[in-house]
Amino acid sequence: MKSRITRMTAALLAAVLSLSLLVGCKPKKELTRYTTIFYDVFDTVTQVIAYCESEEEFNTQMQALHQDLIAYNQLYDIYNNYDGVVNVKTINENAGKAPVQVDDRILSMLELARQMYDLTGGKINIAMGSVLGIWHDYREAAEKDASEADNTLPTQEELEAAAQHCDINDLVIDEKAKTVYLSDPEMSLDVGSVGKGYAVEMVCRAAEARGLTSALVSVGGNLRAIGTKPDGSQWTGGVEDPWNASEVYTNTNSIFGSPINMSDLALVTSGDYQRYFVVDGKRYHHIIDPDTLWPAAYYNGVTVLCPDSGMADCLTTALFCMPLEEGQKLVESLDGVEAMWCTPDKQATTSSGWDSHLKK
Repeated sequence: MKSRITRMTAALLAAVLSLSLLVGCKPKKELTRYTTIFYDVFDTVTQVIAYCESEEEFNTQMQALHQDLIAYNQLYDIYNNYDGVVNVKTINENAGKAPVQVDDRILSMLELARQMYDLTGGKINIAMGSVLGIWHDYREAAEKDASEADNTLPTQEELEAAAQHCDINDLVIDEKAKTVYLSDPEMSLDVGSVGKGYAVEMVCRAAEARGLTSALVSVGGNLRAIGTKPDGSQWTGGVEDPWNASEVYTNTNSIFGSPINMSDLALVTSGDYQRYFVVDGKRYHHIIDPDTLWPAAYYNGVTVLCPDSGMADCLTTALFCMPLEEGQKLVESLDGVEAMWCTPDKQATTSSGWDSHLKK
């Protein structure tokens, strides 16, 4: 009897083992390449390439990704109100009045921005809304007028008065109560240097958690690669030529240098050709140096490659406002971060590990 039970047990184990081997050997369903495009978030064009098992899976993933981007866009908006949404504009409107209870997605973004303020010696400062608002208003006025002859610039006195209300220490965050308070009533936040990049990173992580394993997401040229292509090859990204650039990012823009291999990496560029206005034949772009309160004049473009899109977005802005040697020193101190600086004399300088990412 014991022998019979032993034989039955052995047969059962063998059957289970055979079944598990068959299941383990079952070939994975072939992944197909799909693409989509959105026009309604972060005032730019969003393009996604992804490999999925079916069009249905792709559409489900893209619907969720799109809704995530819309939510972040509304939360980080400083110009518009949305029904039922407490956003950065709400925080600014309550400066000096009362703390505002906010979504965790605002708290985490602000925390990153504050960390990057410390890391960059204040070169990225989301508390500079009062100064950046002045530049925004002058740029908006210039864009409404067809003639450049009537375009004007802010005065140094105007900028310096606004700069008295840019102290990052006046940004009071209570993580337990989930509130944000601007203790200076004249202060305002501008999260343009971090919001889009952080949103892209969080949206891509959420997509991965939903099972997306292979994709390249571009939000206005802010690239984030998820995994690799199904054949194991890496995604590739390009750096727009800052000396031959379009005002709007597209896939047909001139690319500078060799394509860059990307797997679970972000590639972000800041340039003086993206948002600007012209006065007396001179271009005044949107990246303002906190030290001078005027558009930074070191570069035409700065690109950062690193695993985190939010960090990359912050770093491109900060590096744009630093002399080359200072920026190189910062990049070399950070693990997994590479950068390219393009100067007005049409020279490109890269960090020590940049070439290792170039497509051969």
